[in-house]
Amino acid sequence: MIAKISGGQDTAGLIRYLFDTKRAKDHTDPHLVASWDSFAPDPGRTDDFEATKKLLVADLDLHVKQTRRLGRAPEKHTWHCSIRAAKSDRHLSDEEWADIARRVVATTGIDPDGDPDGCRWVAVRHAPDHIHIAATKVRADLRTARHWNDYLTADHELAAIEKEFGLFQVVRGDRTAAERPTRAEQEKARRAGHDKTARERLRTTVRTAVAAASTIEEFVDLLSRIDGVLVEIVHFPSGDVRGYKVAVADDAQSPIWYSGSKLAPDLSLPKIQERLASMGPQPTVQSGRRRPNPWHQATAAAERIPHHFDQPDDEASQGHLAAFGEALDALPLVTPQAVRHQLREAATAFERATRSRIRADHHHARALRGAVRAMLREPAPKDGAALAMFLDAAILVVIAAARWHQLRHHDQQVAAAHQALVQLQAAYDLAAAPLTALAQRRPPQQTVDRHIRHLRQAVPDHAEQVVEDPAFGALTASLAEAEAAGHDPEQLLQQAANQRALEDAGSPARVLAWRIQRLGVRPASSARARAAQARSTTAQHIATPAHTEAADRVPQQPTQARRR
Repeated sequence: MIAKISGGQDTAGLIRYLFDTKRAKDHTDPHLVASWDSFAPDPGRTDDFEATKKLLVADLDLHVKQTRRLGRAPEKHTWHCSIRAAKSDRHLSDEEWADIARRVVATTGIDPDGDPDGCRWVAVRHAPDHIHIAATKVRADLRTARHWNDYLTADHELAAIEKEFGLFQVVRGDRTAAERPTRAEQEKARRAGHDKTARERLRTTVRTAVAAASTIEEFVDLLSRIDGVLVEIVHFPSGDVRGYKVAVADDAQSPIWYSGSKLAPDLSLPKIQERLASMGPQPTVQSGRRRPNPWHQATAAAERIPHHFDQPDDEASQGHLAAFGEALDALPLVTPQAVRHQLREAATAFERATRSRIRADHHHARALRGAVRAMLREPAPKDGAALAMFLDAAILVVIAAARWHQLRHHDQQVAAAHQALVQLQAAYDLAAAPLTALAQRRPPQQTVDRHIRHLRQAVPDHAEQVVEDPAFGALTASLAEAEAAGHDPEQLLQQAANQRALEDAGSPARVLAWRIQRLGVRPASSARARAAQARSTTAQHIATPAHTEAADRVPQQPTQARRR
């Protein structure tokens, strides 16, 4: 159930609208289902409609007129609350709607339970799926009703009513969502031939600029150079940036300006400054050393995010969600045209999952932010392997994010994560074409048999599942290429398997193939280094068996969250 609350100063006009059946064609059989004393005159159940309507308005306005004579009547004395059931809900009876109306006026402070001086109100039903509550806000003791946060209290009561009545349970938010476009904005976009409103398009533009910037000066510069966007920077007398406003260039004659906070709570200038300040200076590469691949760095950082969600620091987890959202915002800038639509839709959907009432500690996500900025400053990769590897990790992040929000009862964020997951999986299917080409380079059967033995040594619990996986041919080709570059196939398999558990992978061979591809790019270690690493690993297992016990206690993803 959804409540919509507004105020006004015309009791007669409100009652006239609720009982009108001539102009409002969807109004049928308007009548009262409840009132403050259960004896209010009902214009819908009388032969003299006009006279009864006047009596009802006079009764509702009684205390308002008394305070008006005393000179202390509120300017907007009417309180109007519409309550609408979901389309899938059954039709409620008049008695059920009456009970709902009484509970709402009681919880909002209009007519509290047991209070003989509550406000006067009526509940009107003129359609099967909703009612309207019309009240005057002056109590019988001539004080104004205390109804602060009435929308929030009404919404909480309606959530309880949904459960008790067996109705559809609406996904409710925590008041951190971006403002929805108004009906006027939607109509204007439709007339202009746009599928999204100016507010929504500007929100996407600003989020992309934030994802690409490293400093607030760079953010302002990027925003000023974007075609189709008008930007107005507001400065303090000292010359420092105070804030910004944006508008679409289509409205150059009479632009509608939106401040950052009007686009989304985390797009105000102070919030953007806080995020960018947490990045710190970007690392420089010493001359003669190989520059790390930013796609591999971003993938590695994304792979660690689900593990951070298992820690007790919620502020750090919220910071990782915000940084991951920035990564999704930036991806369409450096990816092939074929997957941009899905990635934009994924970023738009996941935007809601990046915010909650939990304050984000942005200092914990420097690695991912730095890698994303480096990706934007380098040429896009020639094949889709790097993108597919990142999307493979991103899908797991979104699954883990949905679970993290679900445990904290963030319903809207959970729904947003599920929507983003659908789009990311579609993008991944398009980007995974290089794996098909890799499978065509499957090595001879003798080499395959040897890799199967390595597989049974490295991941004995998943070996048979991996061998039967359709992507097994690509995995063997990846292992053969890595071995030709000087790597130990068994060691690579062990490293790839240790990066994350394979229980929740829809295609474990595909997951291992991407990991082998990424690990195989690194320079192969010498025989002496591999021997030292093996001795170190053995000593660690002997000296600290508690690490194995702790790993066994790490919660796994629920079965219903498995990837396809």
